[in-house]
Parts: sequence; structure tokens; C-alpha cells
Amino acid sequence: MEKFIAEAAAEDADIVCFPETYLPGLRGQDFPVEDPHPGELLEARDAVSRWAAAHAIQVIIPMEWPSATGLLNLAFVISNTGDILGCQTKNQIAPEEDPFYVPGQTRSLFEIKGVPFGIVICHEGWRYPETVRWAAFGGARIVFHPTLTGGVTRGHAAQRWGAPDSPYYEKAMVCRSLENSIFLASVNCALPYQEAATAVITPDGECLANLAYGEPGVLIAEIDPNTADRLYASRFAPNAF
Repeated sequence: MEKFIAEAAAEDADIVCFPETYLPGLRGQDFPVEDPHPGELLEARDAVSRWAAAHAIQVIIPMEWPSATGLLNLAFVISNTGDILGCQTKNQIAPEEDPFYVPGQTRSLFEIKGVPFGIVICHEGWRYPETVRWAAFGGARIVFHPTLTGGVTRGHAAQRWGAPDSPYYEKAMVCRSLENSIFLASVNCALPYQEAATAVITPDGECLANLAYGEPGVLIAEIDPNTADRLYASRFAPNAF
């Protein structure tokens, strides 16, 4: 993590986002994840805070986190001075994750250099588009989407962005951007059977940049938040249903 944070900062990035439950890993997949240890999770978050401050970059770090009701899947937002600005919980849990996680209750907007942004976590962005719409309606110009789609031993190994025979995930990225007129940054793990790229999608549904499948790295993209006019999100009429 420190290597990736340093690399992003060296490229003058303002913010870097990691994949879903990057610490310690997403449960229920085809790879082992250690039992949760609250003390170790706190130490890990504190380390990320130190690295964010040392490299003067804002960090979105998805983690597991213990709560009174059970284990949460969430993402902390850490400032470029190492302060915890808040967190976004995963409120729509995938059915296969029910044995491991409890749904959260928070829905928050954050800001960097005057630009509002939101966070939706994996299944929320794929199956519950209203989570992205909520952020866009509230003012977000970009939504970060930490995810884990694919596997170590099984799955569809995508070869080309947006290929017709690939799973629907990359098509959903385009929809989330187009239907709200915002940027979407979807951040996946590098996996042998990776079903969706780490990618940044423009408000008009174009793939601005993406990483190669299965290859760890940092995707650097420069965006103009003023082009995210939120046209369709701002016209949302919830009472029309």
C-alpha cells in the first residue's frame, strides 16, 4: 500500500482509491482471508494515515471494521494530512456475503479541493444504481467504486475493455456515468480471472483510462470535474414514481 500511495503521489495525484476490503481482503471468495483482528485493523489504518500525511495525498482505504452489530465492509477517507474524514459503509450486501458482513447505515459525501465525491462499494454500484444516483443528486462530480470482481482460481478472464462476451460489469460502469453525467472510478483487484478492469469513465460514458487485466498497478487519470454537469441526476424526480 505504501508503494502504491507513494507512486500516486509522485504522479501528482490528489487522491488514490484502493479496491474493496483491501485490508485484509474480501471474505467468501476463492482465496483465504485471516480472521478479523480489531487491533491489527486499527494499526493498519493508522499506518495508512501516516503514509497519506507523509506523501501529502488523500486516500480512500476500503477495510473490514468491527461494529456492535457485526463486521462491516466500509471505506475510510483519509485527508492529505492523515486525518480521518469519515467513512462510507457498504449498505447493500451481496447475498453471498451475508454470512460474513452486516449492512451499514451511513451514506455520505466527501470533498477534495472543493470537488464533492461519493463512494459506493462493489455490489451497490452494480445492482443498486440508486446508490450512485444519491451521490450525484447530492452534488458529487465523481463517484469512487471500490470493487472485487473475479477470482484467483475461477471466473471469466476478460481480455478487452467492454467486450460483448465479458460479464456486465464494465457495461454497468458506463451506465452509472451516463445516467448521472458524472465520472466513475471503479477500482478492482488484479486477479488471474479478472472480470472487470480498474477504469475511469467520463460523464459521456467513455473509458478515459484503464489498467491491464491481472497486472497490479496504479491508474493515473486527470479529470475536469466541471465537465460532470450532473444533468440527469439533477433532474431526478423521486415523486414521479
